[in-house]
Amino acid sequence: MPSPIDRLLMATDALLRFGSGRARSARASPVSASTPGDPDAALSEEERRLSGALMRVNHVGEVCAQALYSAQALTTDSPALRRQFEVAAGEEVDHLAWTRDRLDELDARPSLLNPLWFAGSFGIGLLAGRAGDAVSLGFMAETERQVEEHLARHLERLPENDRRSRVIVRQMKDDEAAHAAAAQRAGGIELPLPVRWAMRAAAKVMTTTAFRL
Repeated sequence: MPSPIDRLLMATDALLRFGSGRARSARASPVSASTPGDPDAALSEEERRLSGALMRVNHVGEVCAQALYSAQALTTDSPALRRQFEVAAGEEVDHLAWTRDRLDELDARPSLLNPLWFAGSFGIGLLAGRAGDAVSLGFMAETERQVEEHLARHLERLPENDRRSRVIVRQMKDDEAAHAAAAQRAGGIELPLPVRWAMRAAAKVMTTTAFRL
């Protein structure tokens, strides 16, 4: 079990690595095999701006995921559960890298508030972890279910011509569903309805703000 000093060092490392929103993926981006050539040439300026704003929101979600899972991994005493959080976080690193690369392609910037999103999510992850492993897993499952719904809405909003963004979002959606199912199988409990409402309200504030900032 990590000592308090180890946990502090791990938290600092996570902030330094992911607070800026930059990362390197372990898996190849899904756009590499699915969208050859330059399909962005078909995007109008208005479509490019919309895609950039939506992918900025998705990038913020991945910054938050790194903070949440890093904090939850730090607070559990179970090596198996810590490993589960670390595996999920690894796949979220891929998402973080893919969405940041896509922002660069669209000439769009990441959120100016990424350090704030990271810090707030880390604190929430600590609270979830301190509530016990069953609650922490339930929080993971509910978070991923809400993210999956959010990504489905983005697939409806993204321009049909933006094949590169769409293929990334579809892969992310599949991964989030798998994370939710794994957390539930591992013993995650269903969170009380008021908690789920509060999570949705917080996510709404984040997505609305990140769309512009």
